[in-house]
Amino acid sequence: MASLSASLDEGKLSFLNSIQKNCIVLDYASLAALAAIVREGSFERAARALHVTPSAISQRIRLLEDRVGCALVVRGQPCEATAMGRRLCQHVDRVRLLEQELHEALPTLAPTGDFRVPLPIAVNADSLATWLAPALATFAAEAPVLLEVAVDDQDHTAEWLRSGIVLAAVTGSARPAVGCNSQPLGAMRYLAACSPSFMERHFLDGVSAGSLARAPSLAFNARDELQTRWAQRLCQRHIELPHHSLPSTQAFVTATLSGMGWGLHPQSLITCHLDDRSLVELVPDTALDVPLYWQYARASSALLAGLTRQVLTAGRGALIPPRAAASEQTTVARPAERR
Repeated sequence: MASLSASLDEGKLSFLNSIQKNCIVLDYASLAALAAIVREGSFERAARALHVTPSAISQRIRLLEDRVGCALVVRGQPCEATAMGRRLCQHVDRVRLLEQELHEALPTLAPTGDFRVPLPIAVNADSLATWLAPALATFAAEAPVLLEVAVDDQDHTAEWLRSGIVLAAVTGSARPAVGCNSQPLGAMRYLAACSPSFMERHFLDGVSAGSLARAPSLAFNARDELQTRWAQRLCQRHIELPHHSLPSTQAFVTATLSGMGWGLHPQSLITCHLDDRSLVELVPDTALDVPLYWQYARASSALLAGLTRQVLTAGRGALIPPRAAASEQTTVARPAERR
C-alpha cells in the first residue's frame, strides 16, 4: 500500500510538472511594459509612464520575449509591436477593461486615486471632425477611460482592428473582422467643391476627364481615394489626378477656400460655404455617399458596450440612413466633352 501511495504521489507530481511546463503564465507587469512601449513609442517614455527605470522596462520585455519565444517589439523611432506583440497588447487592453468592471463591483480591490483604463480605437478623420468627437467627449466624461484615438482612412481602419492594435473602429467595411461585431452607422455624404476662382481658372470649359487630369486636387494622404472614386464615377474611367497631400479635414476646407485645389468634403462642413458662394460644386447633384460601420471586439466589456451605444446613437443621428443613401445616390452621366 505504501509503495502504491508513493507511486500515485509521483504520478500526480509528474502530471502537475507537465502542466506547468506546457502552460505559459503571463506576467502582467511585463505585458503592461509592452503596452506602454507601443503606446508611448519608446522605452524611455514607457518607463516614465510606469514610473520605473528604462532598464527595468528592457528587462521586462526581454523576459517576456524569452517566455513567448519570439520578438514582440521592433526597436525604432517610434518602437512598434510585432504581430504577436499586437495580439498581446490587445489582450492587455481587454483585461484592463474587465478589471475596471471588477473594481466597480468590488471597490476594495480598486487601486487608490483616479484610475482610468486605456481604450484604443481607430476612426476616419472626417467622422472625427464632424459627428464623432462630441460622442467621444460625452462618453469619456462619464466613463473611467482614457481614449486612444488613431486616425486613418475609413477603408483602412479595419486593419487596425484585425491586427489587434485597437478594440473598435469606424470603418468603411461591413464585413466584421475575426472576433468582432459590425453594425451600420449610416453614410457620410461628400460633395466635390472648389473656390469660384479655381473653377474659372481650371474648369471654364466644363469638368471633364481632361480638365480633371490637369487641375490639382486635394488628398488626405496616399490612401485617400475619394477624389479618384468620384472622378471615375463621373467619367466612367480611371483618371490619374494630380494632388496636394493635406492630412487635415479642416485644412482641406481652408485650402479649398484659398484656391489650392478641389476636393471631396463632408457636406455638413461646407454647407455654409456653398450657401454664401465662397465654394461651388464642381458638378451639381453628384454627391458621393460613403457607408460607415462600427466594428468592435465581440468579447467586450461593459465599458466598450457603453462606447458602442454612444457611437451608434451619434452616427445614426448625424449620418444618412443606409437605405436612404442607396436610393438617393445619383447615377452620374458621362461628360460629353473629353479633353
